[in-house]
Amino acid sequence: MSPAEDATAPTVHAAGCVLWRRAPRSAGLEICLVHRPKYDDWSHPKGKLRPGEDPLAGALREVAEETGYAAAPGAELPTVRYVAHGRPKEVRYWAAAATTGAFTPSDEVDRILWLEPAAARARLTRPLDRPLVDALLAAHPPGTTPCP
Repeated sequence: MSPAEDATAPTVHAAGCVLWRRAPRSAGLEICLVHRPKYDDWSHPKGKLRPGEDPLAGALREVAEETGYAAAPGAELPTVRYVAHGRPKEVRYWAAAATTGAFTPSDEVDRILWLEPAAARARLTRPLDRPLVDALLAAHPPGTTPCP
């Protein structure tokens, strides 16, 4: 165990989505990444679950709070596990198609980007987040699921 990890600390449970939409100028899709100024990082929208909250409901709530978009959930994607601030953290993810909404900057998320998958993979700050792009593409090949 690393000095930064406390084996007795309870796991932090979080949930999020790899939010996507059809690319406006091609047959492919775009993935939404959020910029969190507190950490100066680019990630998929996600956040801690509230006590007793269903993980999928929490993932959709976090997407709405961070991006301003409602989302239609799809396949569950791999769970990501890591240590954050000395505590184990587990984040469950779903593929989710953006439906309606618009982004408004906040203290938590000041920018979003809609990027093609390769650009999204390259922009993600944490390497553990990159395989989620591939998992999304495997679960939803471009053009197979309508996105309003």
